[in-house]
Amino acid sequence: MRRTQPFLILSVVAAILFTAAFACNSDSGSSTSNGSSNSSSNSTTSTNSSSHNIAGDYKADGTNPNGQKYSADLKVTPHDDVYQFTWVSGKSSYDGVGVMTDNEVAVSFAGDGGSGKGCGVVLYKIASPGNMEGKIGYWGTNTMETETAVRKTGNGNDLDGVYNVSGKNPQGKDYTGTLTIIQSGEGYTFDWDAGAQISGFGVRADQYVAVGFGGKQCAFVGYDIKSNGNLEGKWGSQFGRKFGSETATKK
Repeated sequence: MRRTQPFLILSVVAAILFTAAFACNSDSGSSTSNGSSNSSSNSTTSTNSSSHNIAGDYKADGTNPNGQKYSADLKVTPHDDVYQFTWVSGKSSYDGVGVMTDNEVAVSFAGDGGSGKGCGVVLYKIASPGNMEGKIGYWGTNTMETETAVRKTGNGNDLDGVYNVSGKNPQGKDYTGTLTIIQSGEGYTFDWDAGAQISGFGVRADQYVAVGFGGKQCAFVGYDIKSNGNLEGKWGSQFGRKFGSETATKK
């Protein structure tokens, strides 16, 4: 992963913060998204190569990790390599950045009233046991980063192990380092050492892994794109070991 600026700990959802936020807004709907920076300063033309068109307006309904229900309006806007996700629930709004591979989307978002600066998301595709190809999006940046992870310790189809990583950041600069993955609760902890040490938490769905990072204000969700255009996924946090769920129905 690109380490051209210091980040706080890698964070997927900030469960405590976002569970509280969703719970407080469960009657009127709530969620988040990357990209107020994207929407204000960059074009809305997408160059994402996927055949899926996820841009548009959605009705999102979900369940917090504590079991409480919530709902929100969701808008997805393309910005070059990435997507801006914006959830609105009553007077509360959330902003995030998303990347897409095949039928999967991973999003990192910031809580109501908080800045998404430093938040990011990784969407890995498991190419073969022990080998992953990743796309990385950063809040406020329209150019994604790419990363390859090759496991040097660990066995079988499990994610656990130590990986050699190499990639190219949004500025086009190459980097190398290591990544350690350890299963924790329903998800996995991710620790990168590639010029700086970064930590995060992620969830696996078959051959895909969504990981969020940033500070305590950052959260993440991993969606599966359904044939009818709906988005179904899980979201969670580095500080909690359970996930919430969300279904976004296209209007």
